[in-house]
Amino acid sequence: MKEGLRQSMAWLHTWCGLLVCWVLLLVFAGGSASYFKEEISLWMMPELHASAAAPVTQAQAIERAAAYLQQRAPQAERWFITLPDERSVAMRVGWIAPPPAAGKEAAGSPRSRFKSERIDAATGQPLARVRDTRGGEFLYRLHFDLHYLPVQWARWIVSVCALFMLVAIVSGVITHRRIFADFFTFRRNKGQRSWLDAHNATAVLALPFHLMITYTGLITLMFMIMPWGVQSAYRDQGGEKAFFEEVFPGGAGRVKAAGVAAPLTALPALAERARQHWQGAPLALVVVNNPGDAKATVVVTRQKLATLSSLQPALLFEGVSGRQVAALGEAVSATALTRGALVGLHLAHFADPWLRVLFFLCGLCGYLMVATGALLWAVKTRQKQAKAIADGARAGFGLRLVEALNLGAIAGLPIAFASYFWANRLLPVELAGRAQMEIHLFFAAWAIAAVLAQIRPSLGMWRLQLGAGAALFLGLPVLNVFTTHSHLGVTLLQGRGPWAVAGCDLTLLALGSALALAAHLLARRQRASQARSVPVPVRHAAHPAVAKEIA
Repeated sequence: MKEGLRQSMAWLHTWCGLLVCWVLLLVFAGGSASYFKEEISLWMMPELHASAAAPVTQAQAIERAAAYLQQRAPQAERWFITLPDERSVAMRVGWIAPPPAAGKEAAGSPRSRFKSERIDAATGQPLARVRDTRGGEFLYRLHFDLHYLPVQWARWIVSVCALFMLVAIVSGVITHRRIFADFFTFRRNKGQRSWLDAHNATAVLALPFHLMITYTGLITLMFMIMPWGVQSAYRDQGGEKAFFEEVFPGGAGRVKAAGVAAPLTALPALAERARQHWQGAPLALVVVNNPGDAKATVVVTRQKLATLSSLQPALLFEGVSGRQVAALGEAVSATALTRGALVGLHLAHFADPWLRVLFFLCGLCGYLMVATGALLWAVKTRQKQAKAIADGARAGFGLRLVEALNLGAIAGLPIAFASYFWANRLLPVELAGRAQMEIHLFFAAWAIAAVLAQIRPSLGMWRLQLGAGAALFLGLPVLNVFTTHSHLGVTLLQGRGPWAVAGCDLTLLALGSALALAAHLLARRQRASQARSVPVPVRHAAHPAVAKEIA
């Protein structure tokens, strides 16, 4: 090999980053928003903002949810009660409806028979006027499910991109000999040098986060891309199914119904026993299997605590007698515990609000790192082709394609995110399929930006799309004044309403201001470029020969 290690790593770093950078931009954008998915969901359901100020105890919430389910779905196969916590106020109840009388062939899968509703934890009544929206859950799912695509395909795509990302990070550290020294250097208006400085700064600033989030992201998908370890370790216990039953106890207690009616024990009492078992820790989920049957079982799951591990232990009770049958997920293997810690590190459920802010900012650094890397490749390639372009040749197809994709992804994604929030405020609350329409508008706005970028990938189009994104983000807090009763004038100035809503509005203003600043800097650069390209009139020349040369 004639090239040295650094030169080889430079080639590997460039192509591993470039080939998947546009998918990674979406992953970083959606993943960064996921650190505040509960707050985003609350912001996108203004009908719940008044409920946020009236919390109730979990025992009261469970009692009212059980009463509602007893009235709404007494014959259901399973009940689900998802309890509100300090970050979410909406309590969800769900149930799996019994199969139709036509028999098993027409029964359908349990997923197809699943129904859910939001109810007010204070009254136990359904929140009929709450707008239908996926909220922050869509953004969370987007960063690894990609929407529209089959889930398995999407996760394979994201897994491959994450592997490329990991290789790009490691090779980037190796190839940049002065990477940490260059972190403290930024040279403005130096073309390729400036883009390299920006790429180094955003990469090194959050380098530990980038390594952690990429590796742990792969760990969350380990059963798909590397299933052999679990298959080998649990071969004698039943394979992957035994592992999942040990680590994820939510599906425990599922037995065939006896067909004999029997009253269900009081769920608040079981919840209180579970809280005492976990020294007062709050609860996350209550699942009732075969409610109203002699073989009913109840699974009470603890909330995730402020620890690295994402594992949630559960207690299994008999549904009629209330006798505790088992404690699940409390004594797991070292392998499961390690995976739980790594997954918890990725999800950051343990983090307090300020630490999640730091994670969010590091995620934005990842977005900028990928964006500046893609722009750096385009700038370097255009400089290599500058002489041919000056002689009248067209830029190469690869360069034109990358420049258009950069514009459509880097500037187009903010437009898509802002359009998603605008749709949430402007679509009629009663619209059928409203949640899916919000998502459709997200991708429609992004598609329009991407098509315009392909048609005209110019500096003016960069300015236009960045300006459009800035206007959309800056306009959202103003739009709230006319569409909600919990705008910044109420939540921030008067101190009434959820602080999470005020935080979302302030974040939208900050993002809009950053995009506006970028559009302003581009406009100034465009004016300077046009001023340099304006020819001096011939009549101003001092000599005919000079005039001829200028012309």
